[in-house]
Amino acid sequence: QVYLVESGGGLAQTGDSLRLSCASSGRTLASLAMAWFRQTPGKEREFVARISASGQIDSYTTSVEGRFTISRGDADNTVVLQLNSLTPEDTAIYYCAAVVGVIGGGIWSSYDNWGKGTQVTVSS
Repeated sequence: QVYLVESGGGLAQTGDSLRLSCASSGRTLASLAMAWFRQTPGKEREFVARISASGQIDSYTTSVEGRFTISRGDADNTVVLQLNSLTPEDTAIYYCAAVVGVIGGGIWSSYDNWGKGTQVTVSS
């Protein structure tokens, strides 16, 4: 079991940047495929970005391509999501997810370890 804890959310204005971090309180994240999802009320959890266990492969949903960057900080056992050029449409609870394997899928059911989320709110 992996216990994931997200941090770094908060209030931002359009065009601002935020840095989300996902840390593990137990098992090392180095051997896990990781991802970030987000969810707004009444909507299904949406894939945002994923990164392979090696850190060599990553992919993003179209709406954040070029603005968000996912990276691994294996030295400190974290996975970071850098959010740039934020818009109100990015407002959501952001969740970190993990699964054993080379790389996870782009749907929430591909992952079996989840954090509790961190709120990102972007005002216009």
